[in-house]
Amino acid sequence: MMNKYKYYLFDLDGTISESALGIRESLENAIKSMGKPLPNLDDYTLYIGPPLLDTFRNICRFNEEESARGVEIYREYYNTKGKLVNKLYDGIDRVLAELKNSGAKLAVCSSKYEKFAEEITELLGVHDMFDAICGSTLDGSRKDKKDLIPYAVERLGGNLENDRKDTVMIGDTWFDTKGARLCGVDFVGVEYGYGDLESMKKEGGRVFVKTTAELLDVLTK
Repeated sequence: MMNKYKYYLFDLDGTISESALGIRESLENAIKSMGKPLPNLDDYTLYIGPPLLDTFRNICRFNEEESARGVEIYREYYNTKGKLVNKLYDGIDRVLAELKNSGAKLAVCSSKYEKFAEEITELLGVHDMFDAICGSTLDGSRKDKKDLIPYAVERLGGNLENDRKDTVMIGDTWFDTKGARLCGVDFVGVEYGYGDLESMKKEGGRVFVKTTAELLDVLTK
């Protein structure tokens, strides 16, 4: 098996793990704890993918102070309960193992708080498949994919300026697509996650797969 790329950056929620129920549960708890009306959370694309602060601002219509508090409550609950409602997508462990065994460098590249991303990959039994687990910071200084992608490449030992053509971002939402486009790296969209195909296309996505088996085929040659 030949690798098409040197650096493989994987989104977490909706790409590696089925995590929607735990995220929704944690979000509902935060909103209720603050005595706010609960918005309709049936559309996972509204809050799985974007930075957490943006979710509270845009979906819940919280001000800056309320949004910051919402994030705190969310993380407290998610750390003890929400993250446990999680499982791997069928076949994704094989994708990771094949790439790892072929000598590629792999990173999680998620807008999730980095500590949680570390713990979830441990929980799911795939932590050792990755050379780096890259996530957001508590203070919001690193939250968007345009910031996370160069950070992940650097953690893998590269430099985005020199390694754009050797890097691919794999994700399920337009946030992933946009980040890849802004950073000038290739993107592969997975349709089995929580994102919307059309929104990924609007952000410039061109390559999409429906299954993890197709994903492995696309990522190798």
